[in-house]
Amino acid sequence: MSAAGVSESVTAENHAAQAGADVPVNSVKRVLGASLTGTAVEFYDFYIYATAAALVFGPLFFPSHNPSLQLLAAYASLGVAFIARPIGAVAFGHFGDKIGRKSTLVASLLIMGGSTVAIGFLPTYETAGWLAPVLLCLMRFGQGFGLGGEWGGAALLAVENAPKGWKGRFGMFPQLGAPVGFIAANGLFLLLGLMLTKQDFVQWGWRLPFLLSSVLVFLGLWVRTRLAETPAFARALAEAPPERVPLAVVMRQHPRALVGGIFAVVACFALFYLSTAFILGYGTTTLGYGREVFLQVMLGAILFMAAGIALAGVWSDFSTPRRVLMAGCVLTVPAGLLMAPALSSGSLAVIFAYLSFALLVMGLVYGPLGAFLPSLFPARVRYTGASMTFNLGGILGGSLTPMIAQMLASHGGLGYVGLYLAAAGIISFVAMVPLTRTAEG
Repeated sequence: MSAAGVSESVTAENHAAQAGADVPVNSVKRVLGASLTGTAVEFYDFYIYATAAALVFGPLFFPSHNPSLQLLAAYASLGVAFIARPIGAVAFGHFGDKIGRKSTLVASLLIMGGSTVAIGFLPTYETAGWLAPVLLCLMRFGQGFGLGGEWGGAALLAVENAPKGWKGRFGMFPQLGAPVGFIAANGLFLLLGLMLTKQDFVQWGWRLPFLLSSVLVFLGLWVRTRLAETPAFARALAEAPPERVPLAVVMRQHPRALVGGIFAVVACFALFYLSTAFILGYGTTTLGYGREVFLQVMLGAILFMAAGIALAGVWSDFSTPRRVLMAGCVLTVPAGLLMAPALSSGSLAVIFAYLSFALLVMGLVYGPLGAFLPSLFPARVRYTGASMTFNLGGILGGSLTPMIAQMLASHGGLGYVGLYLAAAGIISFVAMVPLTRTAEG
């Protein structure tokens, strides 16, 4: 089907679902632009925290004579968001299934963006003592709460507007927000590192990416407020009133999809946070590479993640999202086993090659999730179901992963970190074996 044919198909489905309603119709460009822009903004916010945690938050908010302890404390604050994410998933999922996708997505972006901008104004430990890390963790909680409702809504916005046979390709657009946000976040940190002295960067330069988030949030809000509801949600409301407690319905009627979906995303989160936050911290401390040099390596490697997401989206439509995810989980095992020899090679070129491979695999296990997780649940409870699986899986796969990896590397060596990653791939593969049926609508 051509691009024009896709546009006509989506427009026809929107008109059919919203017949008689005085609301605008979603065009293909508006749907895909909103799903990509919104998640890019959200992930930019999320990643600037991860980058700052690896680079400066340790000494600024968690001072210690031991640099490894500082880094561990900063990584622990990174995990606060993963506690908030399932709470946000329940809250935003509840309203997303009752009042609609559009309003919920706007609210999630406001909360996430507001928390991020506030971090740029926080006092450090030197100024405020113990209050500084408390406020930092509180704002990190706000980031996680907002992101808990963001991904599920963006994925539904894309796939519920997709014509038949295009769910994988539509579903990859919110996933592409991850590498776009990563490049924007780390590219900005790289530029600041090149333009500012180390002292200026530590004193005030690190705040600029957080403050600039206000511009990106405004852009995301402008795009999203112009959207109409998805055809699938409109049809669900036309058939019957929304469920009183969507979470209860998900837990009672779809337990296999919920549990299987949670463990299916473990490999995705473990791969990402080990390949970015952990390796960035490990490379600039233990291996002794310069911050700017290592960020350049990571920015090059992240392009392979974007390529993997695009490949996975197309492959999913010609096969199934489940099969693509399972293939990616198989490849996660060698990605884990190659970690120690690659990082210990002493060659930046070898490290770049490894990161490129690991992030390509990350694209294969992340790209299909936009189509796969929503397919496990009917439209009436899909926002709640998709958000819960994605965010609870994030806790298992990513919340404490950088901290655990740092401890494993410090006490046992990188080989154990690689085995940790390989085990995550096996867990996700096994979890998807029984998930052979998908919901309709």
